[in-house]
Amino acid sequence: QLVESGGGLVQAGGSLRLSCAVSGRTINSHAMGWFRRAPGKEREFVASISWNGKESLYGDFVKGRFTISRDNAKNTVSLQLTSLKPEDTAAYYCASRDREDIRDVSSDEFVYMYWGQGTQVTVSS
Repeated sequence: QLVESGGGLVQAGGSLRLSCAVSGRTINSHAMGWFRRAPGKEREFVASISWNGKESLYGDFVKGRFTISRDNAKNTVSLQLTSLKPEDTAAYYCASRDREDIRDVSSDEFVYMYWGQGTQVTVSS
């Protein structure tokens, strides 16, 4: 089970830290990812981190504003959001990579099998 937390309402320019707690399985051999879905839009890749945290990948729109991290000892993954914009408003989902090269980063949602229920981030202008 993947459970996201940390979402909320924030003003433009503000910050939030999202967390994803995983139970029932260990994530220490799996890459993890964050995706988001805004109302009326397709799900969009945000960030991915390799199994050991040494490699990360971000969506083009991130432009240095977000940072993904993980703590394998705690079985958690985090996403630090800074310089938030109204267009960042979306439900944010974490996911575990369980297809193909499971340790490697990926922006392809197909390779992620297990997903959380999402946490809502709303950025006001």
